[in-house]
Parts: sequence; C-alpha cells; structure tokens
Amino acid sequence: MAEVAVLGSGFIGLSCAYWLIRDGHRVTLLDPQGPGEATSYGNAGTFANYGCIPVNNPDVFRNLPRFLFSSTSPLRIRWGYLPQLAPWLVRFMLSATRSRYEHSARALASILSRAFDGYREMLATSTLASFVQQRECLYLYSNPGSFKAAQPSLDLRRSLGVQFDTVDRDGIRQIEPDLAPIFEHGILFGGSWFLSDPRGFLQALHTSMLAQGLQHERVAINTIEPQRNGVHLIDESGRTHGAEHAIVCTGALSKRFARQCGDRVPLDTERGYHVHFPFTSHLLSRPCGWAERGFYMTPMTGGIRAAGTVELGGFGPRKNPALLSLLTTSAQQALPGLPQPDSTWLGFRPSLPDGLPVIGRSRASPRVVYAFGHQHLGVTLGGVTGSVVADLVAGRTPAFDLNPYSPSRF
Repeated sequence: MAEVAVLGSGFIGLSCAYWLIRDGHRVTLLDPQGPGEATSYGNAGTFANYGCIPVNNPDVFRNLPRFLFSSTSPLRIRWGYLPQLAPWLVRFMLSATRSRYEHSARALASILSRAFDGYREMLATSTLASFVQQRECLYLYSNPGSFKAAQPSLDLRRSLGVQFDTVDRDGIRQIEPDLAPIFEHGILFGGSWFLSDPRGFLQALHTSMLAQGLQHERVAINTIEPQRNGVHLIDESGRTHGAEHAIVCTGALSKRFARQCGDRVPLDTERGYHVHFPFTSHLLSRPCGWAERGFYMTPMTGGIRAAGTVELGGFGPRKNPALLSLLTTSAQQALPGLPQPDSTWLGFRPSLPDGLPVIGRSRASPRVVYAFGHQHLGVTLGGVTGSVVADLVAGRTPAFDLNPYSPSRF
C-alpha cells in the first residue's frame, strides 16, 4: 500500500481520504484548517442529484443584460476584477454553444447518476447517517414566464434520467405551508436529500478516519514537485513533505498546483454567500430554492441558512453588501416568519467555464491526481469523486469514462 497525501479537507478531500483508507493506503491530510472550515462549511447542504444543468447555457447571451443590471439578479461581477476574469469569460462564451452545453449536461448526468454510490458505505454508519434528512429539494418559480422559460432545461433533465414532479400553488402550500403565497410553480426532485449540518458531517467523518489511521498535518502547501518515484510537497515554511501520490482537492486554490504540474486549467472563483436565521428551522421541512433569485433556504441545525448567488470577483475578504441584502430580503419575502439574520458568510467556489469538474492525472506525473472544480456540486459529488480517485491511485479502470473531466480538455 502507498503513502498518499491529500491536499484539502472539504467534501472532496475527505471523501478521497475515506476511499483511499478503505483501499488500505496510509493517508495524510495536508490542510491548515479543520474539516469543513472553508468553502465546504457555508453551502446549502443539498444532495443535488438533479444538478446536471451546467453554467454554460446558450441562453446566457439573451439573459445577460438582466443578469448584470437587475437589482434582484443573483449574478454580479466585480468590475475591478474584469482584467483577471477576461480569459475565463472568453472560454465561458466559447463553451456556451448548444453542442458544448449538451455535452457538459450529459457528462454531469453521468457522474451524478453514480453520486449516491460514493456515499452508500459511508452512510451505513449511524453517526454519519444522522446528518442526512430524507426530504426532496423543492425548486420554486414566482413568475409564470420564468417557469415557461425553464421548460427546455427541465426537458433536458428528464431526457438525462432526472426524476421530478411538478406542483402547483396549492401543492406548494400543502408541502410547505409557511412559504409566502407568491410561488406559482414548483419542482420536487426525487432522490434528493440534504444535510442538517455540513461541517458537522465532515467533522464526524474526519474523527472516524483518525481512528482508522488518518494523519492530519495542519500546514499550508505552496508547491508540488513531482518526482520519479513520488511527490515532494513544500509548505509555507519551506519544509518538504514526501508522498508516493498526491491528490489535489484544494477547490478554488487548485489552479496554482495544476500549473506547477504543467496543466493550464482555466479555474476561477465564484464568490458565494449565505445568511443565517437563528431558531427558524421549524418553518421549512426541506431545502427550497427560489429560481429567479438564485438561492436555497435550508433548515439546518440552529436555523435556516439562505445560501447562493454568484459573484465573479476573485478572492478577498470583503463581502458584497448588496448580495447579502438580496439574500436577506428575498428569504424574508419567501418566508415572512424570518427574523433578521444573526450571521453572514462568504466562500469561494471553484468555477470552470464548461461547468465540469477536473478529475484525472496531471500532465507531469501519474502520481499527482486532480479532484477539483465541482462548483455547486461538491457535497453531491464528494463520494463518487473519492471512489474514482482511489481507482486512479490503485491503477483500476473507473466505472465510467473520465475523458469529459480530464485536465487536458482545455
């Protein structure tokens, strides 16, 4: 069995560690933070097995003025970041053709159809299973025009095997009676579920793996140097950590490591937000997404989390008050019983212009494996990505074609 270093302790990194330990490898986690302390902390917690509609939708050209200039748009661009963002935007526009969009949708549907298999064994333990809430996600439309415009994407989901039911205004009221009566249509996605506490889930998984021999060194890695028979990982203090294999699961920070290994991956950052409403979980029984406003409300331990929106603007700790205000007021419009939030959060999602993650070996060495760029699907695809990474380290052929997710596709 091999010495394997896993960079990153979010849903992807910990899932990779789980499957590698399952194979008998000696695994060291390299991350200065604890499990689920970064982007994996603040998400909506949804197992979105229906999320096969990629970002590179050709309709973006028609909708761009509304996205960029409407006060209720969930998409914003930090214009000062535009020079750095321009290469990503060019690739995004080139990817937003009908054929490339449908290719990405098929590739997402392929890996999503196996998403639960990656968690099946993990969730056989009662501790981890206790975080899972078996309620389908409800996606809501307040505008009949928006629901009509969504029909092609719903048809595409259906053609790719996604199961869902349509509910009307009365049906929405029966399912979630505390929602305001502003929603005309809803979609219930079969087989979906959510986590009551995403960070708590990862902490419990981390604890169970420590008992199985996982090592966690709280250091920040700056450099990857593939060697003939292994990998050198150099941390911020200049210390070298050796391993036979290295797995890059550092989300939006992964671009630098890919470049060090000879792969120019057009990875950029979606700044995502959430606001938290304490002691309100009783108001909803499931995640409810508002399509036109681009966010979910999820009843979690301690309160409802309203999470979503997209801001293209790189890294940096300064939050956008307009997006926080949009999330707050939109959630209060949808759920009139909500108080003022008691906390807000900003995280950095890894975003690729074709909407697909990067899963595969580096150009420099088969001993360096990438697993990043999952955008809004890190929770959903963590388990299956970990199982694929374990296959690659072991030299096994994965159960499905990895070419659509290859780092060399760019």
